[in-house]
Amino acid sequence: MKHTSKPSLDVEVGPLRLKNPLLTASGTFGYGAEYAGFMDLNCLGALIVKGLSLKPRPGNPPPRIMETAGGMLNAIGLENVGVKAFIAEKLPFLQDFSVPVIANIFGETVEEYQEIAALLERAEGICALELNISCPNVKKGGVAFGADPALAAEVTKRVKSVTSLPLIVKLTPNVTDITLIAESVAAAGADVLSLINTITGMSVDVKRRIPHLANITGGLSGPAIKPIALRMVWQVVNRVEIPVIGCGGIATAEDALEFLIVGARAVQVGTANFITPTAIPDILKGLEAFLADQKLAAIDEIIGTLNC
Repeated sequence: MKHTSKPSLDVEVGPLRLKNPLLTASGTFGYGAEYAGFMDLNCLGALIVKGLSLKPRPGNPPPRIMETAGGMLNAIGLENVGVKAFIAEKLPFLQDFSVPVIANIFGETVEEYQEIAALLERAEGICALELNISCPNVKKGGVAFGADPALAAEVTKRVKSVTSLPLIVKLTPNVTDITLIAESVAAAGADVLSLINTITGMSVDVKRRIPHLANITGGLSGPAIKPIALRMVWQVVNRVEIPVIGCGGIATAEDALEFLIVGARAVQVGTANFITPTAIPDILKGLEAFLADQKLAAIDEIIGTLNC
């Protein structure tokens, strides 16, 4: 008798149980409603909303986005409505869907991170927190939390102390050795790591001899950074015991599979959403087709199977 059931895409990412390994990358999917007209949000493994601060932020002045070869530079400046407005005005819409919602948070001090986490702890409909530690700590002279192992560990530990929600820590690639930061936050209590965040870059208007971005520099994302992201995920997977979510330049099912094969338990899709609003459903179909073609019953069968 012919076996016709679909391969299983279920994954376990630490304490999170997801119906598939495809998540939205924070900052590329708004608060979810922006994409609801293009896809069924219930198809997502999880929806990570754009980064939330304690108070609303207007972000940087324009121009603040620039297309580059194989990618995109952005200097949005973490514009957002603030955590309280998100809970009151944005989160209720998402409760009409069955998709797990993960809140990405950031602050300029450890205390801000804690306060945001505590507010979200009491909000209904949040399944996990993702810490953006690429932000500068104003009390430490502007050093990014994620660039210093001790600072990264401190903010992780302090946030963990005020919430029972699973804690994902998103690592910056703008460091000498990302594995040192990974080990530090894992030891401090992170449940999951996600990497990488954007790579700092810039672009110049040669005729006017000025930067294309008002902020001068911005974060590079898109296909151009995928080999770097893949290498860093592979390094971190081999150094920590906690699960890793891969992110950086994923635009196709094959891209996603590369990250899963090197050991990521899930992936985030970001810049591809701007190019093709149905990128995630398309990748989902591609994963199902790959598993069927390889006669595999579950996505778990390919996670961490790199031969080298």
